[in-house]
Parts: sequence; structure tokens; C-alpha cells
Amino acid sequence: MHKPIILPFEGKTPKIHPSALIMPGAVVIGDVEIGEGSNIWPGVVIRGDINYIRIGKRTNIQDGTVVHVTRPAFSKNQKGMTLIGDDITIGHKALLHACTLEDGSFVGMGAIVIDGATVQTGAMVAAGALVTYNKVIPTGEIWAGNPATFLRKMKEEEKAYIPKSAQHYVEDAKMYINQLHSN
Repeated sequence: MHKPIILPFEGKTPKIHPSALIMPGAVVIGDVEIGEGSNIWPGVVIRGDINYIRIGKRTNIQDGTVVHVTRPAFSKNQKGMTLIGDDITIGHKALLHACTLEDGSFVGMGAIVIDGATVQTGAMVAAGALVTYNKVIPTGEIWAGNPATFLRKMKEEEKAYIPKSAQHYVEDAKMYINQLHSN
């Protein structure tokens, strides 16, 4: 059976909650923690080598996404880690680098969120957007474009969709876990 690649780096081994799904074809390296019910799909690379990555509970990181960090000395705030909260959906082929995604935020397919940027709780980054250095995406707003700028306030149904999306992926992950264990 194919398995994900889970590798230590500089004496730090990823800590993955037993209920999390790490799909075959995913790579998780170094100082990384992945919380309960989170799901990491094929082709995802999460590389906590020169700094650390924390991923909360019930968060889904979809196929082809790259999550990385930067060295503290290269970061304006002297931090450079990547923090991803609970109940977040991250679309296919996103790139997250030394940024913060607060609980219940949403990052669309192909979006890029870079060093020092924060996507606040209940905020949405549109597919294909580029969130530049140290930008803050406020709660209840959608940002789009390259570079990302304010598009509009979120509609109530969009706000309601974010937790539903995260929960759907938790349910999908359970099906995959059952399938993987039956083979």
C-alpha cells in the first residue's frame, strides 16, 4: 500500500493526530503539528525545516498545496513560521509561506499567501489571489486579484459555507481512512 512520506529534519519529527488523514503522495517534513480530524490530500508538501508549522483541527489542505516557512532572521517580524488554525479550507494548489490563517478562514484554489500575511477568522481569499507581505485580510471580507485587494463584503451564505466546507472534508477524510484501512 502506498503511504505518505513523513520525514524528520534536524531531530524534529512531525506530530500528527491519530485521527488526521495524510493521503498517499503527501509529504510532511520536520517541525510540523497536524491536529485532530485535519486532512492532507495527495501532492501536498508541508515542509517545517527552517521554522515550524502548526495546523489545527478539522482543517483541509487540498491536492497540490505547498506549505512552507522562512528563517526568523529573514522575516520582518523575526518569526517566519506558518500558523494554520481550525476549520479552514485551503483549495487545490494553494501556496502558503510564513503566514497565518486564523480559525474558520478560507483560501481558494491557486491562491498564494506570503510572509507575514494574516487571513482573519471568517475571511476569504479568492481563487488565484496573491496576498502580499504583511497584508491583513479582515473578517467578513473577500480579497481577490494580483496583488489581492478588497473585492467585497461576504454574503451570509458565503460566511455559512466556510464551516460547512471544513466539515464536509472531515467526513470525506473518514471515508478515505476507512477505505485505506480496508486494503
